[in-house]
Amino acid sequence: MPYSISSDWFRRRWLDFRNGHSIYLVFAMTFANFITIQYQLLIDRLPYLAGIFDSILIFAMVFILAYVPLSIVLGYWHRKSQWKVEQDALFRENKVGAIMWMYVIDLIEGKVSEEDKKLMRESLLKITRGETRLYSIKKSSDNRKGTDKKEK
Repeated sequence: MPYSISSDWFRRRWLDFRNGHSIYLVFAMTFANFITIQYQLLIDRLPYLAGIFDSILIFAMVFILAYVPLSIVLGYWHRKSQWKVEQDALFRENKVGAIMWMYVIDLIEGKVSEEDKKLMRESLLKITRGETRLYSIKKSSDNRKGTDKKEK
């Protein structure tokens, strides 16, 4: 079913709303909430801090000065060490990506028939129109049905 320009416009605004809300506004609100809760908990549990942090504004500034650099260091560590682990795990679960890469390998090795190319092109066109999913693709010349089980 083709989308009208106005329907597409509303869909983009919905995406903009969700991104603005979840990435920016909720982040800002939860960060402010986090500071407020920490202030309340620390002042309640450690009353001598009330003399140091006589206002939530002073606490917020000190908290941000300590918290932001710590977050940056942790984010850097995550990007340098954990990101690879996460991407590897996601790659291993990406069925669509695996289908596409197998197709590319078969194409390079000359194992893809003209009919397979036509089926893949039709399937991808249907996906771009929102008509189907790539999971249902079956190669017409898939002679490896019996050998797949043996290879495992």
